[in-house]
Amino acid sequence: MKGQTAMRCGAASAMAATLAWILSACHSTPAPYQNPTHTYKPEPGQAAVANMEMALEYYRLNNLARARERIERALGEAPENPSVQETAGLVYERLGEMSKAQHAYAAAARLGKQDPGIQNSYAGFLCRTGKAAAGEKMFLEVARNPTYQTPEVAMVNAGLCVSGSGDVVDAERYFNRALAIRPNMPQALLELGTLAFDRGDAAQALDFVQRYLAVNPATPEILWLGFRAERKLGDNTAAAGFGRRVQAEFPDSQQAQSMRAGVDR
Repeated sequence: MKGQTAMRCGAASAMAATLAWILSACHSTPAPYQNPTHTYKPEPGQAAVANMEMALEYYRLNNLARARERIERALGEAPENPSVQETAGLVYERLGEMSKAQHAYAAAARLGKQDPGIQNSYAGFLCRTGKAAAGEKMFLEVARNPTYQTPEVAMVNAGLCVSGSGDVVDAERYFNRALAIRPNMPQALLELGTLAFDRGDAAQALDFVQRYLAVNPATPEILWLGFRAERKLGDNTAAAGFGRRVQAEFPDSQQAQSMRAGVDR
């Protein structure tokens, strides 16, 4: 009996000692926090995309020095990314560094052969730099690409490209092809109205203005065209109506400023 009591007392003593250790451990001072021995670094491709997006944001804000800094980081991180090269083309073109812009746009087009949006961008650059034939050809290839969701945009771009080089016949043909795809396309209606006005057909120009405003929100460009067409047709009351709309709805536009300066051409 005494042995059993001694065993129980021994066990109790051992349990008490164990419990005391656990409690002591729970209340001991924790070890100081140690900083990780390594830090996360994004993959070069991820970093390039982040820098490209920042470059575009600075581009939109017209902070071209920071845009250049960011896009050149992106180019160093992922030179084979066609979107990075395309963005570099945009930035360099805005900076007036045309040789670098040409190199970047061409690289984007080569790397992004399957991306009609990038091809469209390069075609626009070709047109803006006096290579209308090459730009026109590329816009037509974009329009035929079955993965491109807005072929009418490529058609309008082709029209703008050739009209810039003086080919108004082909320009009109391309704008009409755009309308065949999307009958109410605002840019095509505006361009056709402008061509009609420029060749002296104010009545047809006004017809395009009315078609435009029937289905699209007004812009200062279309109201300005309506103002000039009505003036040429001799309806000063209708012209004044367009003029009031330009001043009321777009007071800071170039067209409103022209009207205030007495310019109507």
